[in-house]
Amino acid sequence: MSTPVVVTPRIGIVVVSFNTRSLLRDCLASIAGAPFPTRVVVVDNASSDGTTAMVRDDFPSVELVANDTNRGFAAATNQGLAGLTDHSDFILLLNPDAALCPGALEHLVNFMLAHPRVGVCSPRLQYPDGRPQAGAFRFPTLAMAFLDLFPPRGPLLGRLYDSYLNGRYPEERGVEPFPIDHPLGAAMLIRSETLSEVAPLDEHFWLYAEEVDWCLRCHRAGWAIWQVPAAHVVHVAGASSSQFRSSSFVALHRARARFVHKWHTPFYRRWYARIIRLGMVASTLTAWRDWWRGRLQPAEIRDQLSGYAAVFRLVSESFAPDNNSSPARTMDVQPPF
Repeated sequence: MSTPVVVTPRIGIVVVSFNTRSLLRDCLASIAGAPFPTRVVVVDNASSDGTTAMVRDDFPSVELVANDTNRGFAAATNQGLAGLTDHSDFILLLNPDAALCPGALEHLVNFMLAHPRVGVCSPRLQYPDGRPQAGAFRFPTLAMAFLDLFPPRGPLLGRLYDSYLNGRYPEERGVEPFPIDHPLGAAMLIRSETLSEVAPLDEHFWLYAEEVDWCLRCHRAGWAIWQVPAAHVVHVAGASSSQFRSSSFVALHRARARFVHKWHTPFYRRWYARIIRLGMVASTLTAWRDWWRGRLQPAEIRDQLSGYAAVFRLVSESFAPDNNSSPARTMDVQPPF
């Protein structure tokens, strides 16, 4: 009887950076010592904080693509993918504010090897202090848009926040792998065959929602997406309450509006626009109340009011009855890492 040949999978890793030098250093350090043949590509979007020098000096084996301008997250990711797809069995997309825990990559790769129709799998995410972080989601719905802007209070808060109605998976509290609609884009392992079939990220999603769009296309092509809770990744973003930034807030809603334009019917679009406009009015009133009570400084309320007004205008113009075009791409927005 012949002995079966065990082929060691080839792993490609793409990390896109923009002024995230310290976080990127921790991210790349967590990749060192991977148990598989690994090619790591860092695509830097014209950082001004010394990121490229750090990569060259501290991680000479990492392939660095240094852009002269900020090309956006999706376009930069596609740059990294272009040189890896034909030479890798699996490709890990990893945010610079994410770090692999010991054994994480092995768990993800082994799951993919055992399940040939799974096109993407993702790890369990956690904050740096060990608290669990939501990393598995259902595709966006009108109910999710409403709950995002009008979160329930009292006993219903926790129950609805972690429910299917809010796009969450209660299975995240367990230990067994489970199928999902899409992961948070902080870390996701993609089968190269899947990537070749589905095509790269849509570069019209300049920042935010690009992984949601890609995963929807992945599902429609017949590939499954799973979370593997045995694999753990530390994800820094959102670890503590951060200051409101109108530029990021508007960029997020512009990406969401583009997704709605791309995938949903006119009926859905109309109701989505109504929910968002109502939410911006409510948020504006809340901001004024918080300022009146001394909870916001003048600069903070100006930034919040600017963001809410910009999103109100965005959805009013984007979803006007005579407008069939998607929102324009957002340029030069700092990722919230």
